[in-house]
Amino acid sequence: MCQKHETPLHPSFVPYRLAASYIREQLQSSTTEAQLPVLGIICGSGLSGLSSALTNTTMIPYESIPGFPKKCTVMGHKGEIVFGLLSGVPCVCFRGRFHWYEGHPMNTVVLPVHVMRSLGVKVLIVTNAAGGLNGKFNVGDIVNIMDHFALPMLGGMNPLVGPNDDELGPRFPPTSNAYDSNFQNLVLEASSNLGLSDFVRTNGMYCFVSGPQYESKAECKFLLQAGGDAVGMSTVPEIVAAHHCGIKIMCLSLITNKVVMPYDGDDDGEKSNHASHEEVLDAVNKRSEQVQGLVKEIARLLEHDGVLKGLPDLPPINLDVGRVMISQESSISGNDVSIVPNEKKTRAASFCPFHIMKGILNAPAHCVVMGGAMITIGALFGATMGRRK
Repeated sequence: MCQKHETPLHPSFVPYRLAASYIREQLQSSTTEAQLPVLGIICGSGLSGLSSALTNTTMIPYESIPGFPKKCTVMGHKGEIVFGLLSGVPCVCFRGRFHWYEGHPMNTVVLPVHVMRSLGVKVLIVTNAAGGLNGKFNVGDIVNIMDHFALPMLGGMNPLVGPNDDELGPRFPPTSNAYDSNFQNLVLEASSNLGLSDFVRTNGMYCFVSGPQYESKAECKFLLQAGGDAVGMSTVPEIVAAHHCGIKIMCLSLITNKVVMPYDGDDDGEKSNHASHEEVLDAVNKRSEQVQGLVKEIARLLEHDGVLKGLPDLPPINLDVGRVMISQESSISGNDVSIVPNEKKTRAASFCPFHIMKGILNAPAHCVVMGGAMITIGALFGATMGRRK
């Protein structure tokens, strides 16, 4: 059993611990005797059908989990967790993700990742529906992502900003090694086994934008010139969080539409190419069976080739939240603290707008100017970027 920390737990570290504790209890009482997962899957827009490949399943709706948002607001995201076996591998499938553009703070966007880490997941397969920047890619192509470009994160919209949870990972993690080249070889083997090689692409670079608006033509041109192959409104925060806490990552982007570039033709021609969420879901539906088969074969190879067994178990996370000091009226980074047992609530200073304004008014003028400039730059990076899920 993990030894308790002597220092208090920061309030922002509480939600995922509460959620993981609840989920463990539900799995222990499940009639299907669900195993703790070693493989995790996050389903992109319209890709919730991936969970149908699991056997011996246990389902937990998001709305029942302490610390979780009550529902997903985006069409194509179901809002439930499914546990079961995928090709014999204990697996957890998150049917629906949380997006920053929905108004969630970043620690909520990556909440599923931290829950998976607390449950013992070693490998995470992140899927998404994305726009195609690379002119050689076609709608329906499945791209294995091996790098990313995230302008909003350079502007400060990052899940690692704030106090660092040392139980999850280091304060300053590298990102150059976030994607494992061995996994790319595994994706190639899986696609070859299934006869899908004609539309499975490798060495892709995913560009993360904040959304919810789709990208302008100038933004698409900029991202393409930066080396981008696909663009969307999710995934990178989850990858950064997973890499930070030691989970191995595999990322698959399904190209659902080609983005509009400045040289694509006259106005009338461009109107028919405008992106829409309905177009995204339609493209996903046409390729969902192949995506499901590919992920299932990847899971089989992870087990058959001994990859999962070769990965060391990650250190257990201490899920005790009795170490935290929370006032009953305060909130945890956008989450309802009524989920914390009353006997574990004690008075603490809350992070409120009054205290922020007081700090600004008492700060030296040059600090206010510099801080305002950084906020403005960050806002511009976030606001000018489009989106996809």
